[in-house]
Amino acid sequence: MNSNNFIKILIAIPIIVFIISCNDDTSPPPPIIPNEEELITTLNYTLISQSGDDTVVLSFQDLDGDGGNAPKVSTGELLRNTSYNGSITLLNEQESPAENITLEIEEEALEHQFFFSSNSDSLSMQYADQDSLGNPIGLLSTLMTKGPDAAKINIILRHEPDKKGLGVSDGDITNAGGETDIEVSFDITIK
Repeated sequence: MNSNNFIKILIAIPIIVFIISCNDDTSPPPPIIPNEEELITTLNYTLISQSGDDTVVLSFQDLDGDGGNAPKVSTGELLRNTSYNGSITLLNEQESPAENITLEIEEEALEHQFFFSSNSDSLSMQYADQDSLGNPIGLLSTLMTKGPDAAKINIILRHEPDKKGLGVSDGDITNAGGETDIEVSFDITIK
């Protein structure tokens, strides 16, 4: 090989590499975020006795998100031997005006489910709403009290749970999977 051809090859290689590296078709596409989660700063669980004589609002509010200041969590007193209709409202109060996340949960009902639990036998909860496939959501519920007691009500919202998992449609979170969007615990007294 003569030195002229060798020099031409040495000059051509960097030019070819430069042209190939500038081709946009070889760069990977940017990642697609299928469903960026909404920020939930506030959960209100409103309980209205079926007789209409008693209303209790249990509220969780964490305006600065995880870390920072501790959340504000209310307590409540429920009447014994009483049935309550419950409804959950979720807000993002970092927006002005506050963004109602409840509407998104309603729209994406197939992808969400609330789970309720308590440490007391004097308290039981049932679902009062369902998605288009007949599986529970939990934005609406029925809560029944028995005798006097001090108890906790735990509420967990799961995103993309396996609603067909064993026990999930009955409110058992064990086989639900998915990701927790919010988890709240309220202290209550049944009087």
